[in-house]
Amino acid sequence: MHFAARSLINSPYTYAAKLAPPARFDLSSSAVRTVSLSELPVQLDQLELSAPAPYGDPVLLELLAARAGVSTECIVPTIGTSLANHLALSTLFDPGDEVLIEEPTYDPLLHTAHLLGATIRRFPRRPENGFAIDPDDVRRAITPRTRVIALCNLHNPTSAAVDDATLRAIGEAANSAGARVLVDEVYREAIWGANRHHALSMGDQFVVTTSLTKAYGLGGLRCGWILAESVLASRIRRMQDLFGSAAPHIAERLSTIALSSIAQLESRAQSILDQNRLAAVELLSSRTDLQLTLPPHGTTLAPRLLSGAVEPLAELLRSKYEVAVVPGFHFEMPNHFRIGLGGDSALTRESFTRLAQALDDFSN
Repeated sequence: MHFAARSLINSPYTYAAKLAPPARFDLSSSAVRTVSLSELPVQLDQLELSAPAPYGDPVLLELLAARAGVSTECIVPTIGTSLANHLALSTLFDPGDEVLIEEPTYDPLLHTAHLLGATIRRFPRRPENGFAIDPDDVRRAITPRTRVIALCNLHNPTSAAVDDATLRAIGEAANSAGARVLVDEVYREAIWGANRHHALSMGDQFVVTTSLTKAYGLGGLRCGWILAESVLASRIRRMQDLFGSAAPHIAERLSTIALSSIAQLESRAQSILDQNRLAAVELLSSRTDLQLTLPPHGTTLAPRLLSGAVEPLAELLRSKYEVAVVPGFHFEMPNHFRIGLGGDSALTRESFTRLAQALDDFSN
């Protein structure tokens, strides 16, 4: 893969997502519908603009540590998951070291590693296997220069899960090579109940990044964090000093309030996602012009268009049907497009209906 000069490296996906004009029927978001401030049990006297908490609000750290089942020394709060990935990668390797990254993946993960001077190698997520990871592919890609193996669980954009046996096998391979495994788990937050656990629980070679942004509709809080063994977490905190990126204290206070109501937020999110997944089954699964895989968890789907190019379809959707989707080239999947399951249920159902109409139009 050819990359531009480092000074020109950016995230085309993030740029496009930020500046895209609003669509009446928006399937482009990968997050659950935004929670309003009125939906949180907030009282004004709970909030402060500032406090002496240079490495994170102590109450927030305690809540995140209890949620993960680790000590607060293993928690590094961050502003969202993207910055968490940047901080973790900045700490885990030196320029010229090899970083193995899943393929396909979403572009900020790939371009951040390149920006930091990685020699990038890839291992596949094979579509014929439902975008699962084969540990043998990872083992074959590892060399003595490998320092990081990076992947998303759940996968962005397909929501394919990496099972525990595969993660353990990858962790063992990384440990033998003296490497770490960076697992972006922001979409795994949308797996609730007994199935929730994080990769760090499988060994200190794992580093986890995540946030409240996608699964709970709390993107405005930018509450992200890194889970790492305590010595590495301390190094990441010192790396974070270079970014000067202490979160606004009022946002951390609001995050503690949100975490105190997380059961209600989970129930809300699960209801939204379940309804919209059923609508996708009803309105899209029987189509012969799409290959649609419907995983049981996650906030996104990535159908494959079986005939024609995705970009003209996306343009038709926006211009004629007022529907926004994300073309798959942003995720190294040019024959696919990403659709979100986290929107208002009535609008999402109408969006799927319009998508079906656009597909009929597109094939004629």
